[in-house]
Amino acid sequence: MAAEADVTAGQSIGRIRWALSSLTAPTSERQRELRRIVVLCLPFLALLTFSGVFPLTEMFRISFSEARLTTEGFTLEYYQQLVTDPYYRTIAINTLWFAVATTVASVGIAVPVAHALEKYDLPAKSVILTVLSFPNSLPGIVAAFMIIVLFGNTGIITNFIAALSGQSAIDLAMATSVAGLFFAYLYSMIPRALLLLRGTYAEVNADAEEAARSLGASPLETFRYVTLPQIKPGLIGASILVFRTALAIFGTILILKSLLVWTLQIDREIAQGFNIAQASAMATVWFVFIFAFTFLALRYTSAEVSI
Repeated sequence: MAAEADVTAGQSIGRIRWALSSLTAPTSERQRELRRIVVLCLPFLALLTFSGVFPLTEMFRISFSEARLTTEGFTLEYYQQLVTDPYYRTIAINTLWFAVATTVASVGIAVPVAHALEKYDLPAKSVILTVLSFPNSLPGIVAAFMIIVLFGNTGIITNFIAALSGQSAIDLAMATSVAGLFFAYLYSMIPRALLLLRGTYAEVNADAEEAARSLGASPLETFRYVTLPQIKPGLIGASILVFRTALAIFGTILILKSLLVWTLQIDREIAQGFNIAQASAMATVWFVFIFAFTFLALRYTSAEVSI
């Protein structure tokens, strides 16, 4: 048995030496291709290691710590609290339903806009695209302040409606309500869905649409039976992107604070309660959920494309 173990260890060392020699002094095209792949992946691997693996590992360790500020002992208390405490269940439900609502609304608005941009020769299209994509360059905090400027107590739209209706601007203000937060999310989400859907629309078979129209199909029927199946992968991809972004938004919710969601509660655990362990448990659950959702959604998208 010892001899077999020595042989196995020797074979493993030999493979490692062969791999290293293939990378340092390749002798075949296959080995040179492998070296190029490794070299190109090194920056990403370094970034993944130092900004991903290390922080996540430490966060995972802290989430099981018996102490709030240091890694000591082992306990499942913080995860049990996330499951059993109605307060955290409410936060989870708020996070999910609001992310779903903003995803449906954002993608629903982005589809006809992308359709119009790709199917019609609109005047000043480049200007329209610049305006529509501009929110992508703004952080969430700026988007929140823009909502306050428009719909706050002294907001432009609020005072305009108040002047027309005779109502109080304070009664009409909705910047810090759930509706105001919803508009702030849409402001950030629609451009993301739009940019992805525009690329999908560019691949749509226009001949099939024209054939359907020539056979008597209405514009709505053409879209439903011809266009929609072709843009389905783009719709799924846009929904994945927007849903993930909605779950991760922090700057907007930090300013408006009209709905308690997961990311805001993580900040509260750290800033107000100094409960690093509870925050780490919440962040770990958030990461696992996002990772699993993305993995399953991308597999579904790949299956849809292959079909």
